[in-house]
Amino acid sequence: MKLTDNVLSNGETIISSSDDDSLVLYDCQDGKPKRTLYSKKYGVDLIRYTHAANTVVYSFNKIDDTIRYLSLHDNKYIRYFPGHNKRVTALSMSPVDDTFISGSLDKTMGPAVSARCGLMHLQGKPVCSFDPGGLIVAAGVNSEMVKLYDLRSFDKGPFATFKLQYDRTCEWTGLKFSNDGKLILVSTNGGALRLLDAFKGAVMHSFGVRDNTHSSGHLKPRRQSGMKVAGLDEKIHMWNAESGMKVAESGMKVAGPITCLQFNPKFMTFSSACSNMVMLKTHNLTYRMLSKSVLSSAGILAPHY
Repeated sequence: MKLTDNVLSNGETIISSSDDDSLVLYDCQDGKPKRTLYSKKYGVDLIRYTHAANTVVYSFNKIDDTIRYLSLHDNKYIRYFPGHNKRVTALSMSPVDDTFISGSLDKTMGPAVSARCGLMHLQGKPVCSFDPGGLIVAAGVNSEMVKLYDLRSFDKGPFATFKLQYDRTCEWTGLKFSNDGKLILVSTNGGALRLLDAFKGAVMHSFGVRDNTHSSGHLKPRRQSGMKVAGLDEKIHMWNAESGMKVAESGMKVAGPITCLQFNPKFMTFSSACSNMVMLKTHNLTYRMLSKSVLSSAGILAPHY
């Protein structure tokens, strides 16, 4: 099961995609499913809310690799975005408008332009994400370098490239900016997270959960002590982003590795997914404390409040 990269802008719902070709909308207040749609012909893989009401973009895992723009209201396609010829591995929506950027196993990446994706060929499989201003795109390429692009001059290539030490034991599965734009968090399929300085590309901290585990990492703001990093295996782990110290892990353990984690700042809840969907209120969580730091919640990249 996969969760959207963000909840609906008003915080009311979150949507998931599953291996049974279903798209399920959940109410973020009571945690219950509101509606289920199916994409039996094409399947469903990565899915993201747009800024328009009741619309999403999503990629497929069956017939082709076209990205489709779907109206949830009447379950009809509004627009098609062809371009990739292998499975889409990254899909990120701009925080300011309905521009999105996608990456594929065919080693291409690009923003959606009109009804097509303006693609750039890279040296390896990309993962990608927008910065909080919607002007900068970060691309992780070949699990060893981060390239920064100005969306206004995307076709001119990156304005900065940061080369990291290559780790043969894992591949990068995602990256995200903090909402102040100063940090980039890299997730892997090897149980490791890397926190980078977004301006210099230096690795500030490396966080580990467990070997051979898919790690999905997020940053959560703290009113008193800056950012917190959350990482996953069968539990949720938390580190202080400044010191790199582990401060907590959840007492709850599920049957399999948690592959997705999404924070909702409006209701102070977060959702996690493996084979099942779990939605928890942060004040009801029980953590095994590893330090005296005051905890708020596991979360996504978010601004200071």
